[in-house]
Amino acid sequence: MIVPTTGGVLIDVRVVPRAKKSEIAGQRGDAVLVRLQAPPVDGAANAELVEVLSAALGVTRRDVSIVSGERGRQKRVKVTRIDAETAAARLGKVGDTQP
Repeated sequence: MIVPTTGGVLIDVRVVPRAKKSEIAGQRGDAVLVRLQAPPVDGAANAELVEVLSAALGVTRRDVSIVSGERGRQKRVKVTRIDAETAAARLGKVGDTQP
């Protein structure tokens, strides 16, 4: 799900477009589940995915890029300037719905 690379991490993501609200919604299989309000039209969902992940991980939008799956629901995202442990901790806290 989160693979360390030189200068950052690769994250497997499963997106659900046209959701009620945009959020990190936990895990589905070996991927981080992200719900997006945006429809999958003209790159709107991809742009929103970058924004949601950058906010959740505490990095700038330019540090987040989609490396594969731009036209599908299953994506691989590269995030620079973060390590795997920090990314896992931040995504886990955001996806945790218990008080």
